[in-house]
Amino acid sequence: MANPLGGLLRWALIAVLITAAFSSVHFVDETELVIVERLGVIVAVYDNVSPEQSDRGLHFKLPWPISAVRRFDRRQLLFDPPAREMFTRDRKNVTVSSFLTWRIAEAEATDSSFDERPVVKFYRRLGSRATAEARLDARVRAALSAELGQSDLNTLLQVDGSDQGPRGASPLSDVARRTLLALSVSNGQESPTESLGIELVDLRIRRINLPEGNRIAVYERMRTERMRIAERYRSAGSAERARIESQAKRQSDELLARADADAERIRGEGEAEALAILNEAHALDPKLYEYQRTLSAYTQILNRQTTLVLSAGSRLFRVLREGPASVVTDPADAVILPPAVPLETAPGSDLPTTPVKSPETTP
Repeated sequence: MANPLGGLLRWALIAVLITAAFSSVHFVDETELVIVERLGVIVAVYDNVSPEQSDRGLHFKLPWPISAVRRFDRRQLLFDPPAREMFTRDRKNVTVSSFLTWRIAEAEATDSSFDERPVVKFYRRLGSRATAEARLDARVRAALSAELGQSDLNTLLQVDGSDQGPRGASPLSDVARRTLLALSVSNGQESPTESLGIELVDLRIRRINLPEGNRIAVYERMRTERMRIAERYRSAGSAERARIESQAKRQSDELLARADADAERIRGEGEAEALAILNEAHALDPKLYEYQRTLSAYTQILNRQTTLVLSAGSRLFRVLREGPASVVTDPADAVILPPAVPLETAPGSDLPTTPVKSPETTP
């Protein structure tokens, strides 16, 4: 009878051998930097990405736990720290939001010792991305605060127009460039590549804003300043409007006065010409003129409610009876009575005599 313990041990040995075989093989990707440790000692570093001597691909090692593989991302990484409150040279506090792109530096010489490789420095001094970004946060904050302290707030916010943002070689981009240069250059100390094995690719200032505590007060001051400017423009506009209206009224008065003078002159000339024509017409037939004057006198004297008492010898009366042959021009002998008083004529005569008293007339 077969021994069941022996069969179990055999299957366990097979499983261990398979696991060891799989753990002895590891693959290095194009996006990775790999360190191989044997009992805590680095025995291999795969950081050569040049096309001629690339070490990407399949590699072998001793099985785990004798050998261990450490993998690191060789791509550019984005670090977006939280906004920090800083001071400018004119002691204005602002909140600055920036971002930094970085990566593990590439090895300049693959034949150098493992301790000189950037990925090894990164592994030994930082160990992980979180630790690296915490270290970078402190350095970026200090360098950026020092650069902002050399510029005034008005200089940092200088733009071409009120509806445009900073672009091109703006003061903020200059501050970011100087900050990146200060972080990358050693200045008597080790650079990030020499000390930490990382390379700083780019630094940009995303936003600069006022702190929440004094933002309302600053906005109110800005609103008051804009209102003052608007009032100044409004006053200038009102003065200009008054000047234009006064000038227009003066020109209008001059035009109206000139037009009235021209109208009076033309009217006088017309009346004089009409009078001359009338005189010429009357000189042609004086009798007709006297007859027209008599009719005009009747027009002015008589209406529907007028009562006249004329004597038989009155020239006005003769005109009515005899026609134009006996033209009179002097209506002095006409007697005008109040209206609505009927007249009585003498028997056998068509001439009026004494008036009949109206009931309202007193003797």
